[in-house]
Amino acid sequence: MTAGRDDPWLMRTYSGHSSAEASNALYRTNLARGQTGLSVAFDLPTQTGYDADHPLARGEVGKVGVPIAHLGDMRSLFLDLPLDQMNTSMTINATAPWLLALYCALADERGIDRAQLSGTVQNDIIKEYLSRGTYIFPPDPSLRLINDVVVFCADHLPKWNPTNVCSYHLQEAGATPEEELAFALATAIEVLDRVRANPALDAADFPRVVGRISFFVNAGIRFVTEMCKMRAFTELWDEICRTRYGITEARYRRFRYGVQVNSLGLTEQQPENNVYRILLEAMAVVLSKSARARAVQLPAWNEAMGLPREWDQQWSLRLQQILAFETDLLDYGDLFDGSPVVAEKVSALKAAAYAELARIEAMGGAVAAIESGYMKRRLVESNTRRLRAIESGEQMVVGVNAYIDSAPSPLTGEADEAIMTVDPGVEQAQIDALHLWRANRDEAAVVEALSALKAAALSGDNIMPPSIAAAKIGVTTGEWAAALRSVFGEYRAPTGVGAGALAKDRGLAIIQAEISDLAQHLGRRPKFLVGKPGLDGHSNGAEQIATAARDCGFEVVYEGIRLTPARIVNAALEEGVHVIGLSILSGSHTVLVEEVLAQMNKAGIGDVPLVVGGIIPPKDAERLIAAGVARVFTPKDFKITAIMREIAALLAQKAAA
Repeated sequence: MTAGRDDPWLMRTYSGHSSAEASNALYRTNLARGQTGLSVAFDLPTQTGYDADHPLARGEVGKVGVPIAHLGDMRSLFLDLPLDQMNTSMTINATAPWLLALYCALADERGIDRAQLSGTVQNDIIKEYLSRGTYIFPPDPSLRLINDVVVFCADHLPKWNPTNVCSYHLQEAGATPEEELAFALATAIEVLDRVRANPALDAADFPRVVGRISFFVNAGIRFVTEMCKMRAFTELWDEICRTRYGITEARYRRFRYGVQVNSLGLTEQQPENNVYRILLEAMAVVLSKSARARAVQLPAWNEAMGLPREWDQQWSLRLQQILAFETDLLDYGDLFDGSPVVAEKVSALKAAAYAELARIEAMGGAVAAIESGYMKRRLVESNTRRLRAIESGEQMVVGVNAYIDSAPSPLTGEADEAIMTVDPGVEQAQIDALHLWRANRDEAAVVEALSALKAAALSGDNIMPPSIAAAKIGVTTGEWAAALRSVFGEYRAPTGVGAGALAKDRGLAIIQAEISDLAQHLGRRPKFLVGKPGLDGHSNGAEQIATAARDCGFEVVYEGIRLTPARIVNAALEEGVHVIGLSILSGSHTVLVEEVLAQMNKAGIGDVPLVVGGIIPPKDAERLIAAGVARVFTPKDFKITAIMREIAALLAQKAAA
């Protein structure tokens, strides 16, 4: 390496699938190819606190990440990987205390000093209420659990990042750069205010705690704006640490962040173009030295089509390596210092972020802004504006609404071969292994450990010590979460789909007239149920469909995320709906849709049209149509008003029959 050259950032690939054993093999392969840090993706049952044999886990096991039910799975996941020499990032939130407890239990088992463990748990529940939906408990107990992890790490894991404030999914949910800045900083303030007030933390340790707060951000395609956003983040955080928290040491005020560049902008149409998008987005977070990411993970070119293969992940890793090792990027100081254009843009972003922070503060902080629905409503409205701009052509997306003529791509000649699929047998294998694990443990000790866990939750004691003890006894993810559910209860966040949000901005006169005619024929307004079956909490698409359907004239039934097929069908029956629309992005569409169809037939409403949207490969779409689905929509169907007209035509055809 050239003298004086900066060290490169940590290079990660967000990965995990099928089983702990398969994921371990993938990690060892990626590390051998030059990856310098692990970024663990967990499946939805693990993220939401269910074991593989729970009814809500059906179809979801191993689909978007690795299933981890107990210490045995954690042993398999990190087999032959040196925990004390690695930097491990775990994208886990509601169950973050539990996964960290399992990690600590594994380190203890191997005789590794916890103080040597280096890594991150995301542990940001605020954005789960706003975007990803993998929350379990209400806001206050959830913030208490984050607080417990922060204080525990301050005492026992000094090299660990105990919370990773995540604005990535805010942008995925539609946030503008100003909203991404403000909402993320409001979350960090909410956490630190509570930590500072915690009597269990020595006040002298607080600056060190602030220094361990990290962030995980998004970088979109608007290269200059995104680079300026990162400089604004850096300056804002420094100012907040100084003025609000009195942090005098510069090292504790440093804005430490990792990044995954934008997946929202990846296109199913001409997906090869995504390679250029990913490169430009990566450059936005590494070019400015003063605001350079400390860790980068990049999506694969084909993620809008399905689960990336090992080779696709390698391609993204090579992009990082070329940037870091072939270019002269790391040889120079900051390229943008002194630029009046950059300074002006950064100043504007900071001013807008401070104004938004003031609004949130006036409401009582981030939790109050969540519970009132304010933050969620803002994201839904911003996303609606974004989609409207793409649909109208105001925002150009190459290969989607501009330059759509294309030669056949050799990369996607066989579209179903361009992605990885998870063996359906993985779920049953995980269930069988879970049952074997339970059969071979000391049940009396498990009961005692769960009792101690509940007692800590009730008393306000730190949740981490009894969680680690429970991990060592053999408690499972579902049992840990169920114990805390019994104390804290469960939560359903606001949907953000309010009345008449942006109807005036949509040129919908034609379809509104069509829906009006259909209503006259039916004798009432057509009723559209939008459902999110299973554990997939990415509700952005469902919210936009619900909003558009309401604006077009449908009566809309939308209860939010995480619904069983039986609950969806029961709601359809009780509400007397004319059409059911399901949104599934987790890859579990085949199992869940077929279950909904079976439940519909059992309930006697099999004649109600069922439409489905999600990242659905062509062969799966054919299977769903053959099973009785009326229409399948994928990311290439970006014109929401066209979708509404197609559904309206479907209902009109049925009414005329």
